[in-house]
Amino acid sequence: QVQLVESGGGLVQAGGSLRLSCAASGRIDSIYLMTWYRQAPGKQRDLVASITSIGRTSYADSVKDRFTISRDNAKNTVDLQMDNLKPEDTAVYYCKMNVRDTAFSNNDYWGQGTQVTVSS
Repeated sequence: QVQLVESGGGLVQAGGSLRLSCAASGRIDSIYLMTWYRQAPGKQRDLVASITSIGRTSYADSVKDRFTISRDNAKNTVDLQMDNLKPEDTAVYYCKMNVRDTAFSNNDYWGQGTQVTVSS
């Protein structure tokens, strides 16, 4: 029905930048909330940033002023610009979207995850 594909992870030195992207495809009518989560080894999955359909954003305190979430409603994509990366940002990053499909059913969909590794 709906698929999410992430890209943009990788290895970067502390202080560097990465940009993650997540694209949704399938039987999509509209997408309300787009969210990035991350999960470090042995830890729970935590919310990083979210953005509503009208562009209202929210960030975890640990990434405020370093990460920027944005979306393109026409393309059904969400990006996460990550600047001044720190070793503690190392994790698998997942996007999640609250999708209303063409049958007017609302469901949450997850991407497959992309690894971000920040070296000190």
